[in-house]
Amino acid sequence: MGRPRAFDEDEVVRAAVALFGGRAYDGVSVDDLVTHLGVHRNSLYKAFGSKRGLYLVALRRHLADDVGPLAEALAAAPDAATALRLVTSADLGLLLLAAVERAPADEEVAAEVAAALAAVDQAIAGALGISTELAAALTAAALGILLRGNPDGAAAALTHRLDPLD
Repeated sequence: MGRPRAFDEDEVVRAAVALFGGRAYDGVSVDDLVTHLGVHRNSLYKAFGSKRGLYLVALRRHLADDVGPLAEALAAAPDAATALRLVTSADLGLLLLAAVERAPADEEVAAEVAAALAAVDQAIAGALGISTELAAALTAAALGILLRGNPDGAAAALTHRLDPLD
């Protein structure tokens, strides 16, 4: 009979979300995980199977804990400007990194990212009474602003232009 786990799996997954969300999959080594998560290498492999296994659990946790509530808030957004503010103020680092780094090379990550973005698009479309295509364009613009760090007040400029959508 093996020893009981000496770590809280929930805490490890939360810490992995932060680590992968800040440095991306390829920017995090197994040694980084062991050091930052405080988990022995063997325990990490036993609990999650691999670095990728932990990454998928962390990504799904991020989607459930961060993107899911964002979609719920977006579904109640009274106008496009509010929707834009909600997206550009959300912690979506892991989603963005997964979309640009892992999704092109990993079908499972691509499916998770696509489903999350579709949920955001649907929430915006439903709240604003606009087409899913227009909602996807708004989502893309908001994620672009978030990714670029709101250069030169892009969010405010776009918010001002979104009034006709309301």
